[in-house]
Amino acid sequence: MTRKIRKVAVLGAGVMGAQIACHFANIGLEILLLDMPAKELSEKEEKAGLPADHPKVRNRIVNDLFVKASKLKPAPLYLKTYAKRISTGNFEDDLHRIRECDWVIEAIIENLKIKQELYSKIEEHRKPGSLITSNTSGIPIQMLIQGRSEDFEAHFCGTHFFNPPRYLKLLELIPSPKTQKDVLDFLTDFGERFLGKSVVICKDTPAFIANRVGVYSMMSVFHLIDEFGFTVEEIDKLTGPIIGRPKSATFRTCDVVGLDTLVFVAQNLQKALQHDEAKEVYQIPDFIQHMMGNQWLGSKTGQGFYKKIKSNGQSEILSLNLENFEYQEKQRVKFAEFEAAKAVPHLNDRFKVLLNGKSKVNQFYQKLFFGLFAYVSNRMPEISDELYKIDEAICSGFAWEMGPFEIWESIGVKKSLDMMESMGFKAANWVYNMVQQGSSFYQLKDGFKQYYDVNTNEYQIIPGTENLILLNNIRSSKTIWSNEGASIVDIGDGIINLEFHTKMNTIGSEIIQGINKAIELAESDYKALVISNEGENFSAGANIGLVFMLAIEQEFEELDMVVRTFQNTMLKLKYASVPVIAAPHGMSLGGGCELCMHTDKVIAHAETYMGLVELGVGVIPAGGGTKEFAYRLSKEIAQDDIRTNRFRDKFLSIGQAKVSMSAYEAFELGYLRKDVDEVIVSKKHQLSYAKKAALLMLEKGYTPPLPTKDITVLGSEGLALVYSGADGMEVGNFISEYDKHLSIELGKVLSGGELSEPALVSEKYLLDLERIAFVRLCQQKKTLERMQSLLQKGKILRN
Repeated sequence: MTRKIRKVAVLGAGVMGAQIACHFANIGLEILLLDMPAKELSEKEEKAGLPADHPKVRNRIVNDLFVKASKLKPAPLYLKTYAKRISTGNFEDDLHRIRECDWVIEAIIENLKIKQELYSKIEEHRKPGSLITSNTSGIPIQMLIQGRSEDFEAHFCGTHFFNPPRYLKLLELIPSPKTQKDVLDFLTDFGERFLGKSVVICKDTPAFIANRVGVYSMMSVFHLIDEFGFTVEEIDKLTGPIIGRPKSATFRTCDVVGLDTLVFVAQNLQKALQHDEAKEVYQIPDFIQHMMGNQWLGSKTGQGFYKKIKSNGQSEILSLNLENFEYQEKQRVKFAEFEAAKAVPHLNDRFKVLLNGKSKVNQFYQKLFFGLFAYVSNRMPEISDELYKIDEAICSGFAWEMGPFEIWESIGVKKSLDMMESMGFKAANWVYNMVQQGSSFYQLKDGFKQYYDVNTNEYQIIPGTENLILLNNIRSSKTIWSNEGASIVDIGDGIINLEFHTKMNTIGSEIIQGINKAIELAESDYKALVISNEGENFSAGANIGLVFMLAIEQEFEELDMVVRTFQNTMLKLKYASVPVIAAPHGMSLGGGCELCMHTDKVIAHAETYMGLVELGVGVIPAGGGTKEFAYRLSKEIAQDDIRTNRFRDKFLSIGQAKVSMSAYEAFELGYLRKDVDEVIVSKKHQLSYAKKAALLMLEKGYTPPLPTKDITVLGSEGLALVYSGADGMEVGNFISEYDKHLSIELGKVLSGGELSEPALVSEKYLLDLERIAFVRLCQQKKTLERMQSLLQKGKILRN
C-alpha cells in the first residue's frame, strides 16, 4: 500500500506532546491534540455559569497546556497562524476521533500501567493499518505492546523526539520484534523528508542511544569537577563551543532541561545497567544531591547552577559556588589552553591542541574524552551495530558538532589507545582489531562517507546518503576553485555550488571574489549556479569590521567603491545568463539576505532566520536590499494594491530590522517571494533539491531577466508616511532621535528620493540613492558608536 499521512493524533498535551503537535502542524498536517478532561469547574467557569459537561470545561486542561506551549521561546510553530491546524479534545469525549487519523502518537506520562490502559482504549477506535507510536524515553517497547492485537503490534514502535522537537533534529525509532519493516521504512523516510529529522533506528535498550551516551558524558563532567576543582563558569567555558557543543554547555543545559530530569534518567540507568562497566558514572554526586534537596532544579524553580536576580533595576546572573553553595557574581574565565585552541579555526584540529599536554585543563579533557571513547566503543553492539548511529544520535540529539567516534578519529585512534589505558580506560577489542588492520572509523571514497562495519571489518556507505549531495563528502575531490573565504564545487550535471567559509560566513572581499568567479565559470563552462554551505549559518551579513575601519579612517571614497562593488556583484547574480539559486539556512542577515533577494530562486531551509538588519548598526541596506524592496513594492502596486499599506509593510520590515523566525515568516516580511521561492524542511536534502530546481529551470527553457528601468516609487506620498510615523514613534519614546534620523534616510531611498509625486525610476537610480545614504551615515558619530558596540561587545546599541 502507498501510505499517506493527512491527519495525526497526539495523545498527551504536556511539554513534549503539545510541541510535537505543533511541529506536525508546521508541515501542513491536520492535528488532533487530546489530554485528560477537567472534572470540576474553575472559579472563572462557575462565574460564567458553564455546566460541567461544557466543552470549554472538559477541554480546559488540553487548551491551557496548548496555549502555554504556543507561547514558548523559541517558538514551536513556524507561524502563529499554524495553530489553527490543531484541534483539541479530551480522552473521554473525543478519543473516538482517532479513527480519522493516519498516525496516533502517544506522549503521556512515563508510567507503564497508564500507557497500557490508554492503549486498550486506543484499540477500540483506531483504524486498522494506522500507525501507532509512543514518545517514550525509558520504557522498553516490548513491555508496551503486551496484550495488544496483531495489527497494533505490527504498526507500533517508539518515536522518541527530543526537546524542543522543532529544533533538535534527532528522531529515534525503536522497533519491537513485531514491528513491520515497511512501517520502519516509511517512518524513516517521513521523518527525514517531511519532519526534517536525522532518523536513527535504535535497539530497545535503556535510554536508547542519545540519552545513554549524552547523560554518561554529562555525569562524567559532574564527577570530574570534584577531581579538578573547576568552578561552574569554568566547566561551561571548557564544555561549550570550544569543543563543538552548544553555548549552554553543561550547567546551563542542566538548568534548562531541569536537574530533576537529568537525575531521574541517571538513576534509572544505574538501576537498569547491572552489567555496564562504567555504571558508577551514573551515581549522583553529593553536590547534586544537595541541590536536589534544596529544589534548586534550574529554570523551573528560578535557580539552579545559575540564578537571575535584579539589582538596581538591572538583571544580573549569579553562579553557584559548589564549595559553599552560595550564589556569587560570575567570574571571568581565562585559560591559556583555551586561547590557544581558539586560534585553531577547524574543530577537528582543535582537539589535538586541547588534549596534548599535562596541564590541569589538558588532563581534564583527556579524562573526559578518553572515558567517552572507551564507553561508546564498549556499547557496541549493545546499543548499536553501526558506529555512525552513535555519532549521528549524539550530534542530532545533543547538538554536538562532532560525535565521539569523529572526535576520536581527529586526535588519532592508534596513538590514543596507550594513553587511554594508562589512565584506566580500555577500548573494546574491535577497536584494536580495526587499528591492527590499518583501518579507522570513517573514510571518504568516491564522494561518499563510509563507516567501519565491526561485523564485516569492511567499510560501508552510510545508509540514506547515496542520493544526497553533501559538500563535506565531495569538497576534497570536486573543488574547482577556492580562496580563503569561498570554494566552488562541481556538484554534477553541469551545476556548480559556491560555498562560504569565513567566520559566521560574513561577506568580505574573498566572498565577493568567489561570487564573481562562480558567475564567470557558470556562464562559460557550466549550466547553473547554486549558493549554499554547510556552516552553522548561511551568512551573518557583510564584514562590518571592514566598513568600520574605512569609516574611522575617513576613507569614504574607498568605502563608496566597496559598496559599489557589492552592488555590482548583486546585479551580476540577478542578470546572470544561467539560473542562480540560493539555498540559505540559519542566519541569513544583511548582505546574506540581499544576496538571496538577487537570485532567480531561493530554496530556503525551514529554519532560516532572514532579515535586513542594517539599521541596528546605524546604516541602511545598501547591497541592493532597499532597492529590491522598492522593486517588489512597485510590482505589488501594479497589482492594484493599496500602495500606502504596502509601502508601510516594506518600510517596517527594514526600519524595525525584523528577522524572520522561520523561512515561512520570511515570506510575510517580504524577504522571500510567494510566487517564486520555496521552503524545504530537510537540511540534508536541501542542496540536492536546489540542484533539481536549477535543472528544472533549464529544462523549461531559462531566460535571464532584463534590467528594470520602470520601478514605481511613491516620492512625497511615501515620505509623508515616513515623517509622520517617525515623529509619532519618537514622541512615544519607542525610538531614539537617531533612530528617527535613520528611518527618514531609509524612507527617502524607499520612496525614490524627495520627488513631488510618484514616478518611474531605474535600478541604478535606487542603487545610487542607497549607496550615497550608506556612506553619508558612516560619517556620523552615532553610527560609528553602533558599529563599535557590535564589534566589541556583540550588542546592538540604541543611541
